[in-house]
Amino acid sequence: MTINQEQDEIIEEFELFSDWMDKYENIIEIGKELPLIDPKYKIPENLIKGCQSNVWLHPEFTDGKIFFTADSDAIITKGLISMMIKVLSGHTPTDIVNAELYFIDTIGLQNHLSPNRSNGLLSMLKQMKMYAAAFQTQESK
Repeated sequence: MTINQEQDEIIEEFELFSDWMDKYENIIEIGKELPLIDPKYKIPENLIKGCQSNVWLHPEFTDGKIFFTADSDAIITKGLISMMIKVLSGHTPTDIVNAELYFIDTIGLQNHLSPNRSNGLLSMLKQMKMYAAAFQTQESK
């Protein structure tokens, strides 16, 4: 699936809920589906700066694609990073760098997250794109 197809799938899923409490429950459920990060990657170097909660993100570059694993000590944040991984993991560095993540605004996340969580979400996206740019540079060498 392409990045946009992944985003469209999340948008469709969130359209099933009209109430934001149900949408938050869905975010929590998505977080529960996140495959656990290997404990050896829960190190300070993998912590995302700018998140109020602890969020560990680890990229692996295999066969020209980046695969992310993550974890968080906060249930909503774990759901947010899980959605980001669903959309971006398994794609090429170039696709990730060039991706415009419209699902965040479309489902209304920006308007329904606290400023701290919203900043954390942007920090997650920024870190994932920075990893992709670094792998993109390695590829071109």
